[in-house]
Amino acid sequence: MIHMGFSGAVAFFLVRVFKVVSPVQMTFEIYATCVIPISAFFASSLWFGNTAYLHISVAFIQMLKALMPVATFLVAVLCGTDKLRWDVFVNMLLVSVGVVVSSYGEIHFNVVGTVYQVTGILAEALRLVLTQVLLQKKGLTLNPITSLYYIAPCSFMFLFVPWYFLEKPGMEVSQIQFNFWIFISNAICALALNFSIFLVIGRTGAVTIRVAGVLKDWILIALSTVVFPESTITGLNIIGYAIALCGVVMYNYLKVKDVRASQLPTDGIPERIAKIQDWKLEKKSSDLLRPDSSERVTMKSVVLLLI
Repeated sequence: MIHMGFSGAVAFFLVRVFKVVSPVQMTFEIYATCVIPISAFFASSLWFGNTAYLHISVAFIQMLKALMPVATFLVAVLCGTDKLRWDVFVNMLLVSVGVVVSSYGEIHFNVVGTVYQVTGILAEALRLVLTQVLLQKKGLTLNPITSLYYIAPCSFMFLFVPWYFLEKPGMEVSQIQFNFWIFISNAICALALNFSIFLVIGRTGAVTIRVAGVLKDWILIALSTVVFPESTITGLNIIGYAIALCGVVMYNYLKVKDVRASQLPTDGIPERIAKIQDWKLEKKSSDLLRPDSSERVTMKSVVLLLI
């Protein structure tokens, strides 16, 4: 909730005061039918995902996050934004098997924390697909700054509800002291993450982003075992996550391949062959209108002899 409030305030100054980026043409209809549902799923993803940290380890959460492509693919197929392909389905099955093996090998397995994390993953998948469906239908293009400008305040309101009814009473009983510097530094890190995403997308390609995502997961799992001693990784954890990671890598490869294929010229092979044949005919007809080089040499010699 603090992240959303801080990010929304900074985005407001960047858009309205410093005018770093221009706001899009936002109407009440678009805000009510697009921004509010997207903000609701985004807030749900944040709340369920963050609550899971109270019950399961950081390393196991990262392993469960390998289900993100599976959830996104299934939701996209159900919403009609993606087609059911057997190669992608096999990859999703491989990821699911890997996560099941990794979960079976978890020493401190907790059902409540796992349910929270999986629910957060489903909410994030719904948010991603809903963003694609609604915003593309309305013809809107939002970068991370304008996304925070419109979505962060609304997400703040959605997150305020569970905080007030579920978290605030517990904070009053335990008398938790509010440390300003811890919360503000955490909010700055979250804002820097959004800006770094903006820079990475603008200066690199899809391959770099997806490879960096895989490396990020490995680094998080390794660091969590060092920083948090209770995050114990077993052999089954590693084997299961390795299986899931193979499926994720193959899925990323297929998505990048599809993006590159969509960027190729739209002309089919028959059309390109016809263009080549037309070019050859034009070249031949132009050659008929020009005398051969040997003929030009002969005519030049005759002119010189006459002179």
